[in-house]
Amino acid sequence: MKMSFGLLLLCSAFTMAYSQQIVEKVIAEVGSEVISLAELKEHVSVLRSRSLEVPENAECIILENLLIDRLLVHQAKLDSIEVSDEEIEEQLEGRINHILALMDYDEKRFEDYYGMSVRDVKERFREDIRNQILAQRMRAKILENVHVTPSEVVAFFCSLPPDSIPYFNMQVEVAELAVKVQPNDSAKSKARATAELLRQRILNGEDFAQLAKQYSDDLSSAARGGDLGWVKRGTFVPEFEAAAFNLQPGELSQVVETEFGYHIIQLLQRRGELIHVRHILIRPIVDESDVVRTEHLLDSLRTLILLDSISFEAAVKKYGDKSHPAYYSGGVLINPRDGSTIWDVADLETDVYFTIDSMDPGEISSPIRYTGPRDDTYVKIIRLLSRVPPHQANLQQDFDRIQDMVKQKRQNEYLHKWLDEKIHQTHIYLDPNYRHCPNLHLY
Repeated sequence: MKMSFGLLLLCSAFTMAYSQQIVEKVIAEVGSEVISLAELKEHVSVLRSRSLEVPENAECIILENLLIDRLLVHQAKLDSIEVSDEEIEEQLEGRINHILALMDYDEKRFEDYYGMSVRDVKERFREDIRNQILAQRMRAKILENVHVTPSEVVAFFCSLPPDSIPYFNMQVEVAELAVKVQPNDSAKSKARATAELLRQRILNGEDFAQLAKQYSDDLSSAARGGDLGWVKRGTFVPEFEAAAFNLQPGELSQVVETEFGYHIIQLLQRRGELIHVRHILIRPIVDESDVVRTEHLLDSLRTLILLDSISFEAAVKKYGDKSHPAYYSGGVLINPRDGSTIWDVADLETDVYFTIDSMDPGEISSPIRYTGPRDDTYVKIIRLLSRVPPHQANLQQDFDRIQDMVKQKRQNEYLHKWLDEKIHQTHIYLDPNYRHCPNLHLY
């Protein structure tokens, strides 16, 4: 039920305008941290704007979450937990870019929708992001020593009534070998020539930002005139970074080739290890013959793997794309939920789900085309490693998942105990209008 920054930014323009009309009445204080009526109303409005089922006591539930967060933030500040400006900027940039992507990187549409510029939205939520990170780190610090022994897992499972033992969906382990389709030499030469021409036009006096908006294939920055904002060393791929950090303010780079295409880079400002740059990216166009060539490569690799002439892991290492999440795990897909290799089939990408549906463990699919996160074209083959049918949980097959359940339960108990102690040690004020809420009588 706890609201997130992402949801907050995706609320309707009406919600923004409405919340700004509410008098900034403070309805709660936790140490030096405050919660305003406007903040609470805005969170509730976000919940409604997302067409979710809103319980009658939504305000009480959200306020309780806000109080817990503020208590974590207050304690984090007392414990001198730090958050760098670079971390905040990175998170803000990522979340804003995600929303802009949903709006085809149209900043005017963004401003019309939210009633403020991208810069103003960043400023408004900068402190919120800092507090979110502080709360997360404080929670992690509190729970870092919570552990569960194997005997506790067994005892927990044996104590469950038969009708309370969970039922697990079908689970699988899957590996992928993904290869990014590379453009042919003719397409690369054409892209470089275009970049060289644009560079010369800039040197002849044309406006960098306008050319970036018109020609750059990096859509996320093109809408901002190619502006990449302030970034620290280590953010870019090596070729781009080497060129950018060797520039003087205002200087234009030569055309720089990276895995993404051809860049024209201009350094705007520099502060030590932070640089403010903009660029124009020209990407070579991949045609059908390039895709077919890559499909033939994957089909040949599939045959070699099935003949045991090369292992799947070795093929991933030699031919796989390094940006693919599974590259460093030998192609095996790691579940982000728990860091394991086990997936509920419902959590898989749609193309993977339907591909493995009729496969047996050990089988490898034919080559499959797909589009990557930057609109690059890829071809992949998928290997089904294992399949566990739907079943009622048992210790032999599901020990790790049951252990996670026990650990989660233990962490919740430990956190509630910590909260109960801190509530009585911390100055807390709660508006009388909310003392009717369940659980809030403790504050």
